[in-house]
Amino acid sequence: MTTSSYISATDMAKLTRAAPYALSVLLIPLAWACAVTGGWTVILLPFFTWYLFVALDFAVGLDPDNADPDTQDDDLFWYSAITIVWAPLQFINLFALIWYVAPADHLGTLEKLVLFFGVGAINGTVGINYAHELMHQKSKLERWCADALLAMVLYSHFRSEHMLVHHRYVGTPRDTVTARMGESFYRFYPRVLRESLISAWNAEKDMLARKDLPWSDMSNPFFKYWYLQATFVVLAFAIGGWAGLGLFLLQAGVAIWQLELVNYIEHYGLTRKHLGDGKYEHVHPRHSWNATHRASNWLLINLQRHSDHHYKPDRRFPVLQNHTEADAPQLPYGYPVMTMAAMIPRVWKRVMNPRVRAWREMYYPEITDWTAYNKATNPRPR
Repeated sequence: MTTSSYISATDMAKLTRAAPYALSVLLIPLAWACAVTGGWTVILLPFFTWYLFVALDFAVGLDPDNADPDTQDDDLFWYSAITIVWAPLQFINLFALIWYVAPADHLGTLEKLVLFFGVGAINGTVGINYAHELMHQKSKLERWCADALLAMVLYSHFRSEHMLVHHRYVGTPRDTVTARMGESFYRFYPRVLRESLISAWNAEKDMLARKDLPWSDMSNPFFKYWYLQATFVVLAFAIGGWAGLGLFLLQAGVAIWQLELVNYIEHYGLTRKHLGDGKYEHVHPRHSWNATHRASNWLLINLQRHSDHHYKPDRRFPVLQNHTEADAPQLPYGYPVMTMAAMIPRVWKRVMNPRVRAWREMYYPEITDWTAYNKATNPRPR
């Protein structure tokens, strides 16, 4: 065997291992098939985005195996390529669909709305999730792709909030995104929409102040956020008129809802121990809910290994480690099922509140009065 053929075989093996994480790309031709066909087929887009991977989770089971966390980035090329390529694919898909669907005579108003509900499900489930992976990387290309993906759903400030606030303050009162035990999604959602924007703005303003710069300095990323978002809004209107703009806003709203549903379940009821003087223990795997369902981790590029992501935020998604119940609390199902449960508060609390109480007893048996503890250390975030 020649050296060149050996290298080719090695690269092919790497590509084969990465391939399942590219299944999300198949949602794009599905979106076009629905747009061209119309009728009842428009419901297939959200159906396949969510329920197909639920069925696959039951079929293929769990994935407890861990890759070597010290794997070099060169060996993760194909995994990184999947996330980078998605940015131009989503851009083309979104605006081409607006151009095609907005004036389409064979599609009724309801069909167009359901179709772009599905587009929002894709851009939230896949697009924002890929942006989350990309924003954690060091290369300018990957960070630019993250900004573009977030701007396409009008949620650019998520990068500032996530990087500067959420990772630093997760499981504490200063983290808007940590859902309190007993807080329903319907209370969480409007709160986080309001408070995350404020906290992101304050975090960037504080960073500039530490450099003796005003908020109006052009290095404030909010100027880039506004520019990108305005560009996409204008583009949607230019190619689709008022109908195109409406479809664009619809998919953005659905994508944001999808993101915050995931945020809601990732840390529900989990808090870091207060050490006094405003200090908290370090972030550990136990401060995020973990899920190791194989198929939904293909769709979500291992986001469900969230315990390890917060423990080691610089790890790329292929080498995120699975933590067992000895180290991290476990969700009973993957995110697709859990987000559905979160929309029904009575079901959610029946499933999750006993797990939160068990988590408290396991990791913090010395805290016997959680009501008093929460009152003492969990004031409303500023």
